Amino acid sequence: MDSFNEFIDLLKSLIRQPSVVGAEHSFFRVLQRELEERGARVTWYEGLLVAQGERPDSTFLSSHIDRHGLICTGPNEFQFAAFIAGRMTTLHGNDVSDELKMTLMNRFENTPVLAYEPWSGAYRGSGTIDNAYICEFRNNLIFEVNGLEHLVAGTPVGFQDKLKIQQGLLSGQLDNVLTAAMLVHLFSLGYQGTAFFTAEEESGGSWRYLLEWFRRFGNPTNQLYVLDTSPYKNRTEADKQLVVLRNRDENAEFNAEATRQLAQLCYELDIPYGFKDEYIEQLNQQAKLNGQPKQSIGRTELGRITANANGLVHGTTLQIPTTGYHTMDETASIEACQAFLTVLKKVAKLD
Repeated sequence: MDSFNEFIDLLKSLIRQPSVVGAEHSFFRVLQRELEERGARVTWYEGLLVAQGERPDSTFLSSHIDRHGLICTGPNEFQFAAFIAGRMTTLHGNDVSDELKMTLMNRFENTPVLAYEPWSGAYRGSGTIDNAYICEFRNNLIFEVNGLEHLVAGTPVGFQDKLKIQQGLLSGQLDNVLTAAMLVHLFSLGYQGTAFFTAEEESGGSWRYLLEWFRRFGNPTNQLYVLDTSPYKNRTEADKQLVVLRNRDENAEFNAEATRQLAQLCYELDIPYGFKDEYIEQLNQQAKLNGQPKQSIGRTELGRITANANGLVHGTTLQIPTTGYHTMDETASIEACQAFLTVLKKVAKLD
């Protein structure tokens, strides 16, 4: 499958470029080059890169491009970037849960990292996460990094990464460079619609940038497809479907007709699919019987847009099932990626 091999080569390149949440400008520059080489017309907005073909109103596809990382906040002091970009600290009145802080404190031990200048992407050094602790005075998670003691506050630090391929699986920090690479790849295949690449999704801010674009240029019939990864606890659960759909999230109901059309398309292509919200609701029913707390059905970029758009924008999501969510070893099956691309090409009117 030659075009899929081209996609893999692109993904290998993009995953090595840092794109820490809140410091995505340098990654936008990388995307601009790749997109323009494929014939797209590229426009920058605050928090948003827009790539368009000859029929920009034919289809609207979106993928966020930020990934988790750290921000230097003082001499050899680093904090989780999503907490800073989203102002999620006790000092700002929006606390991060102790459970999440403990999870992150142990998740990235001994992880190699690299620092970069946020606008140009210029290299500022590399190091390894040596320690993480919760500061009792600020009640926030602090990282210490060997090798980056020279950095000044405000410097982003990404996790060093490269794509790993083995036993039919892709792994790395896939969220969400995986579907961003697919959107770029579509232009290689002749895509003529519009593709959005959004910043700050991991800190809950990306929807504002995308909704502002539709308020500038959209019309009342905007139908948006938002692409992302979708986490499952293990491969057994993830492999029950090759693509993931949603009827809704915690914020809003998605467009029922667009969702139905995606499901019908998967059925016609003989691609197994599942609805993430229905899956979580089933887990919650079982949890209730066992006296366990229920899970959230999730908060997505599209849900936030829909809840705030007053009918201007609607749509649905298309996601790839993964395991190891928000780690350096998030994993997706090659079969799922190929199925996802097959569906995406239909949505993009390429087949």
